[in-house]
Amino acid sequence: MTDCFIYDAVRTPRGRGKKDGSLHEVTAVELATQALQAIRDRNGLDTAELDDVILGCVDPVGEEGADIARAAVLKAGYAQNVPGMQINRFCASGLDACNLAAGGIMSGQNQLAIGGGVEAMSRVPIGSSGGAWPEDPSIAIPAYFVPQGISADLIATLDGFSRDDVDAYAVQSQKRAADAWKAGRFAKSVVPVKDALGQTILSRDEHMRPETTMQSLGGLKPSFAEMGAFGFDSVAIQRYPQVEAINHVHHAGNSSGIVDGAAAVLMGSKEKGDALGLKPRARVRAFASIGSEPAIMLTAPAEVSQKVLARARMQTKDLDLFEINEAFASVVLRYLKVMKLTPENVNINGGAIAMGHPLGATGAMLLGTALDELERSGKSTALITLCIGAGMGTATIIERL
Repeated sequence: MTDCFIYDAVRTPRGRGKKDGSLHEVTAVELATQALQAIRDRNGLDTAELDDVILGCVDPVGEEGADIARAAVLKAGYAQNVPGMQINRFCASGLDACNLAAGGIMSGQNQLAIGGGVEAMSRVPIGSSGGAWPEDPSIAIPAYFVPQGISADLIATLDGFSRDDVDAYAVQSQKRAADAWKAGRFAKSVVPVKDALGQTILSRDEHMRPETTMQSLGGLKPSFAEMGAFGFDSVAIQRYPQVEAINHVHHAGNSSGIVDGAAAVLMGSKEKGDALGLKPRARVRAFASIGSEPAIMLTAPAEVSQKVLARARMQTKDLDLFEINEAFASVVLRYLKVMKLTPENVNINGGAIAMGHPLGATGAMLLGTALDELERSGKSTALITLCIGAGMGTATIIERL
């Protein structure tokens, strides 16, 4: 197997995923285009050397539809010979795009590729692509389909996480993200989004609420209690009969934010990197994906982390940093519990509760965040993982050079 090196990683800031968000006027293909242009320009890259561009996109319909990766390649002015591919593994799409790019390099079939992702959630709302899993009774009924928020509350109920527990985690995420921005920890990777005249539209994540306190979160009503009362609580309890009633603890303040954004990660072999004068920043050690029970849906990060650790012949103690997507606070709290971790090396720069979760791009963003933090702190290894709709998980281990 050939080593796969990470040469660079960029992301846009995350724009609030509503009509009044700063990036609402920017299409998904334009967000992806600007990420691709940034990674080309800052590395002096001859794009004709690229073997592939793979982008995650979770709702590939309308203006995000068809193959947005190829459209972005063309719009970015890349060489005509560069292909593009859009993939969808729900919330892990961006990380899986990077893993696919890495796999092509590790197998020797490709020498240089870009993985990444994009989502313009203010323009193409979550769930726009529909799908058989939630809509076809022949699948939804035997899989005990419930919305993700019900699953998050089910985890909190089973694991005994209180409303104070999940709110306290959310406050911590906001504080860590604010501190990271203040300290300039994202400056290396975040590239501002600009308009057609070259004027900056957005240069920093705008979903953050650093003033968040336990008291302010305490005033928010649970977001999923009503849909639970419509019947989804009963479905979840049918699957988990040990639960008498679901404790609804999640709301907008302790769940991932809806945002717009894009990311790109440049990866390649050592031979190609040397030929192009690129300096490797990290090496991909291993990656893995798994399926998990689809009703509770969001528990796979721990299990897939154990799988990728075994694949890399490593143990938890061999890792310095962990990045787990903050889809909901209970997801991270369960991960800490199962993996027997302390908060000191998990999501130390905040996460999606504070900065938002641009579905198809988040995994690639987390990879870049982990890389930057390894370099800043002088640490060696990081594990990146995400829970996934319909019960799946993806994880990747990288090693700083």
